[in-house]
Amino acid sequence: MVKVYTIASGKGGTGKTTVSINLGTMLAKLGKVTYLMDADIGMANVGLILGLQDAPVTLHEILAGKNTVDEGIYDGPAGLKVIPSGISLQGFQQADPDKIRDVMSEIVKRCEFLLIDAPAGISKDGVVPLAVADEVILVVNPELSSIVDALKTKILTEVVGGHVLGTIINRVDKEKSEILSRKMEKVLGVKVIGIIPEDANVRRAAAARSPLVIKFPDSPASKAIQRIASDLIGVAYKEDVAKVPREGFIERFSKALFKKKSDK
Repeated sequence: MVKVYTIASGKGGTGKTTVSINLGTMLAKLGKVTYLMDADIGMANVGLILGLQDAPVTLHEILAGKNTVDEGIYDGPAGLKVIPSGISLQGFQQADPDKIRDVMSEIVKRCEFLLIDAPAGISKDGVVPLAVADEVILVVNPELSSIVDALKTKILTEVVGGHVLGTIINRVDKEKSEILSRKMEKVLGVKVIGIIPEDANVRRAAAARSPLVIKFPDSPASKAIQRIASDLIGVAYKEDVAKVPREGFIERFSKALFKKKSDK
């Protein structure tokens, strides 16, 4: 059964797109056929982060009726399929956000998970992703303005007939996570499905144009995303402790020397 999640935040700057990309990548790594669609037709970032800023066909062209859905699908990391949105003002003006439903109906025929990266704020193009998803996941920062905007987004989602699965608290001080989780659930009225700690590796991965779960899989934020992805597909999270450490020069030299002696 296909599951469609819209990742929303209410305000910009929460790390919503980064969460969307990494969550989608992790679902693909776990063997699920996963698509990620950037529904932010005004301020698209998925393509920029994944190096698809020069993609010839984007959601802009699809929503304008110029190209088909198939022509706007690109290969992402770990087998993730990506439908980026465009970055041009002209493309934004020509795109019809109401057609997102039609695009989604095409995509769900071929995947197990569809993640929709919703635009920040309350606008026409932001409402549609909230209404069409099976469930909405809110990405919230531990600050008042982010929490207030997330609450507005939750209320809007319910008004348009959508359902909020829960919230992911992003960029959290680890020492405050437990207290913060209880407070967030009380204020927003939804469960906290994951807490992602503040992690400098997130910026490093972004600079390398690589998802965190690929570039730094053992980092604290990456492990948090791995747990969330595991929960979404209903499997127990298992930390990979069997990874082989990189060999240093001495280890490689000794191995080569031993091999040469054994060959004589």
